[in-house]
Amino acid sequence: MPWKKANKDLINLLEKMMLNYRCDRRVMFGAPTFFVNGNMFAGVHEDTIIIRLAELDLKEIFNRFKDVKPFTPMGNHIMKEYAAVPESFVEKPVVLKQWLDKSYKYASSLPHKAAKRSSKKQ
Repeated sequence: MPWKKANKDLINLLEKMMLNYRCDRRVMFGAPTFFVNGNMFAGVHEDTIIIRLAELDLKEIFNRFKDVKPFTPMGNHIMKEYAAVPESFVEKPVVLKQWLDKSYKYASSLPHKAAKRSSKKQ
């Protein structure tokens, strides 16, 4: 199933919020995603902001916010450690920042992940 284009308002919001973090920007899912130590911690996919969280934080966000769902970019395939935060969080920037902080802290704690080498033959 083809993806919808990423929500430009969410892209703009996340790009502004990322100014507070030391991270790298890449494009995945047709939208910006952000990495620390080679580990993705946040990005935009369609009409959601995706964040990577430790297991206990994932349980907490799913329990506290019923509109936050597991991130499933490919139908029913759930990406472990990721939550899809809905567009309604735009109205809660302080809450979103708290969860982005948790995501950044968690991804920062993971072992450094080297960039993948290109498989193209030269």
